Amino acid sequence: MSSTFFIKKSGNNAFPKKGQHFAASKRKLISDEDLATKRRGRAKKPNSRLNEEISSDSETEGTAAQNDREAEEEELDETPQEKKLRLAKVYLDQLREEEEKRAEQQSFETELVAGRLQEDLLEQKGKLQRCIAKDILPPDASEIRLLRGHKLPVTCLVISPDEKYIFSASKDCSIIKWDVDTGKKLHTIKGGRKGTEARHVGHTTKVMCMAISSDAKYLATGDMSKSIIIWNPETCTQVSKLKGHRGPVSALSFRTGSHDLYSASHDRSVKVWNVDENAYVETLFGHQDAITGLDCLSRERCVTAGGRDNTVRVWKITEESQLVFHGHGGSIDCIQLINEEHMITGSDDGSVSVWSVNKKKPLSTVNKAHGSFGDTGLEQPHWVSSVAALHNSDTVASGSHNSEIHLWACGQAFRSLQPLFSVPVTGFINSLQFSASGKFLVAGVGQEHRLGRWWRLNEAKNGIYIIPLKRRGAQPEEPRATE
Repeated sequence: MSSTFFIKKSGNNAFPKKGQHFAASKRKLISDEDLATKRRGRAKKPNSRLNEEISSDSETEGTAAQNDREAEEEELDETPQEKKLRLAKVYLDQLREEEEKRAEQQSFETELVAGRLQEDLLEQKGKLQRCIAKDILPPDASEIRLLRGHKLPVTCLVISPDEKYIFSASKDCSIIKWDVDTGKKLHTIKGGRKGTEARHVGHTTKVMCMAISSDAKYLATGDMSKSIIIWNPETCTQVSKLKGHRGPVSALSFRTGSHDLYSASHDRSVKVWNVDENAYVETLFGHQDAITGLDCLSRERCVTAGGRDNTVRVWKITEESQLVFHGHGGSIDCIQLINEEHMITGSDDGSVSVWSVNKKKPLSTVNKAHGSFGDTGLEQPHWVSSVAALHNSDTVASGSHNSEIHLWACGQAFRSLQPLFSVPVTGFINSLQFSASGKFLVAGVGQEHRLGRWWRLNEAKNGIYIIPLKRRGAQPEEPRATE
């Protein structure tokens, strides 16, 4: 009787060889060694009563070990295709996170650049107004520093562009360079006696004004003897001397980004100089009285205060024209630009005014800004002897002789002036300057007014005050365009 043998072909349905078993959940062959490892991983969990006696650290370690075992079991049970799919998903998730971070960074950089370009555009148009006044905090009296070195009243001062140094001048004809951080005198240019101009290096009559170029290459000072001296600010050595005015030099200003120097005088004229070439350029006429103040920024024009002719003038150099403004009821003794389109002035009628170069009358005026003095019925307002503006912002300051410096906030489009706070400083505030960053305000103080000797405040100290200006929360400034 014949026998029939059935031979099963090898393939997916072949019987496992010795030492191999079927995995229950997956149709996959695994070795005895792998199976033993898997079974050891599925050991019984400890008794719950024992768990209650284990410390929290042990419980954490046990949980972590259990999670590792479960992860190993899952990896052991997955097919190569499933592993590839899992790894691909992880990789895609990583790519997605990286792309989201990159997109956020690019968006931030784009907004930053756009904001900076917008600020630059508004600044060029003269319409930039950073709103920081609301965040400035009044300084503590203990934080205000007094630097003394001049024998007579301080008449003028400037801060170096990098905010490391202060230069001050006085009626004693001297110039002092100060270190802002330490308050120490770094250099002193002593004044000489009248009549020694030929052999003395420096001023021999009281210094009335000074200016520093935007790159700190030149420092200019003007005095009562009609001279302008150009200095090297780093070494405090004399570079040159400019002569041409027929009266005391009362105001100086360098055009930002250049070495063009504007000077004003009691001879009622404004002169333009090129300091690099040590050359005179031209003279501007128009004021009917001694000019008491002058300022300029980057445009080829300047603004002046005409003292008792009661006018403010904007001089357009390239157009060879001027604009005349009226508003104060007394001598206009000080002026400074806030931006290219707006300026602030102070008068001996006690008022502070903000102007636009496009309007002939002030946008806003505060009368008796520093109060009044005298007997009842004969009260006179305290003269405003100095003003300062933090460029391209809404913050300005004014000084008088009422023992206080006032800080003001300009409203929308500079149409109002609101008091912020006052800083107690005794004496005539003859000069005020904000640092470029707005971190501090410097005041030049004397026992007498810088323009004369009408009366004397004996309790005052001749020197400069450094007033720190802290900001609430130190939040970034919010730019605002003016009308």
